[in-house]
Amino acid sequence: MEEFEIKSFRAAFPEFDNTTKYPDAMVTFWSNVAIDMVPCNLWKKQWLTGVYLYTAHECVLAAQNAATAKIGGTPGQNAGIVTAKTVGPVSSSYDAAGTGERSGGQWNLTTYGKQFLRLARIFGAGAIQL
Repeated sequence: MEEFEIKSFRAAFPEFDNTTKYPDAMVTFWSNVAIDMVPCNLWKKQWLTGVYLYTAHECVLAAQNAATAKIGGTPGQNAGIVTAKTVGPVSSSYDAAGTGERSGGQWNLTTYGKQFLRLARIFGAGAIQL
């Protein structure tokens, strides 16, 4: 089993290179949780993939909370998935139901969470032929 290393995580997910937005302490905190939550016996050789996706999901949510706190808002408030937005005369909406994982709950809040949940369901199912 490979070990989690921040440098390797940032290389696999370069979108987390900004150490101001995603400080090492944040990545370390969430990777430690992920290590305990992703069962190696189910994920096998893909265990580190699961840990990376779990960590990325939680870091995105933590960064959103930090950004909210920085502008004086209350971090941790749940707003759900934005499905419509208007800026001036321009309006845009999306079908969030079509892109979410069924019964995905909080995992549907980020693309990393959706990927994690999809893979967790596959690895958790064991050997199944269709």
